Amino acid sequence: MLIFDRSQPGRVNAAQMPPAMDLPSDIPEALLRRQPLVLPEVSELQAVRHYTRLSQRNFSIDTHFYPLGSCTMKYNPRASNALAMLPGFLNRHPLAPESTGQGFLACLFELQEILKDVTGMRGVSLTPMAGAQGEFAGVAMIRAYHKARGDEARDEILIPKAAHGTNPATAAMCGYRVHEIDVKPDGDIDLAALDAAIGPRTAGLMLTNPSTLGVFDRHILDIAQRVHKAGGLLYYDGANLNAILGQVKPGDMGFDVIHLNLHKTFSTPHGGGGPGAGPVGVSERLLPFLPVPIVGESRGHYYWITEKTRPQSIGRLSTFMGNAGVLLRAYVYARLIGREGMPRIAQYAVLNANYLLRKLAALGFEPAYKGRRATHEFLLTLKNLKDTTSVTAMDVAKRLLDKGYHAPTVYFPLMVPECFLIEPTETEGLDELDGFIAAMAEILLEARTSPDVLKGAPHTLPVRRLDEVRAARELNLTWTPPHKTHS
Repeated sequence: MLIFDRSQPGRVNAAQMPPAMDLPSDIPEALLRRQPLVLPEVSELQAVRHYTRLSQRNFSIDTHFYPLGSCTMKYNPRASNALAMLPGFLNRHPLAPESTGQGFLACLFELQEILKDVTGMRGVSLTPMAGAQGEFAGVAMIRAYHKARGDEARDEILIPKAAHGTNPATAAMCGYRVHEIDVKPDGDIDLAALDAAIGPRTAGLMLTNPSTLGVFDRHILDIAQRVHKAGGLLYYDGANLNAILGQVKPGDMGFDVIHLNLHKTFSTPHGGGGPGAGPVGVSERLLPFLPVPIVGESRGHYYWITEKTRPQSIGRLSTFMGNAGVLLRAYVYARLIGREGMPRIAQYAVLNANYLLRKLAALGFEPAYKGRRATHEFLLTLKNLKDTTSVTAMDVAKRLLDKGYHAPTVYFPLMVPECFLIEPTETEGLDELDGFIAAMAEILLEARTSPDVLKGAPHTLPVRRLDEVRAARELNLTWTPPHKTHS
């Protein structure tokens, strides 16, 4: 239902009308509108009800189970938002002097220390404003490290085929060639393929552990030893950090640099492109190259560490100190759950994922990596289902929407045919998990008895099945009045 369908000539909404304004006199004539702006003419109550109904049709973390591996929206307590928006934080100007922002700087300093602790890193910079920018910072520091040593012949980054899709793009942006490393059928990196690829051109290896295959690589210490022996460094993609919080630290696995997605693991609702924060942590050898500014502390006084004292820094990645609101939310969340709460995040994330994996396998869904325990997420392959019923992973995903559940990630990683990537997160209770299992059981029965029902899904949502390719290529988000064009 479009709000224009409720429009009636002469109906006004005075409470929502903007105040009358004179147009600036310097707007060029060619840019002035020739005709009045076409707006719906509705009452205040009609406007409120219309947009409230639209919001109620949305899938969101507040209303639905959202098992969207590998980037699921995690727990977002309202307290994090409320405290991050205290007037002293919200109204602080980023150019305010250090003396008037000691409370703010103290929060950021303590967040740096918390993230150092949970990752096993020696230093942390909070400035990257997204996971992708954190990735860029990590690889840029690897590049700066080799350049400082005069080892510029290292022009290659190794990336397992199970890596996140942004990893190759990041390496290429930093000027590196990408060399893919095979993964064995059990989900672990092929050590023989790694040995064949490592050499004097190897600058580093990018991976996440657990990987996007939903398994923890059992040879991570051997991998680290091989890369370091060859003179390379290890980069850790922190997208899956909630699987290991309080259980194992990337620093203890041998990683030299890590980025964290605070907007996933540490309490900021993300989606639609932001907001985000992707802090980076480093080992001893990369400390000089951390992006600035960083918060320092001396005798209870907090201050900015800048290029003046870090001449080898890769520089600034944001205008000021990063995305302050997201950083404050992460700090509040970390303090709320405390040191004792961190391990429970991983424990419940892994417990929930393995519960779903076992239950769905018992129904007849096929795990992509049989015999492996799930971490915080796991993969199903629906290839056999497609071969026997012609029902695809996309069909199952669309039908889940009819059952009241947001669909998991489909067709990623690409190496798993008809892939279904499920992440229940640490915050879902047993009743919600059992409801999801029941919905999947119903869908499996429908696939075997009434496959056309799945192929036409969703049936109950305002928008039915779209042609995804056409929708992407011919994106149309603008309403045009019938028989009229925009002026």
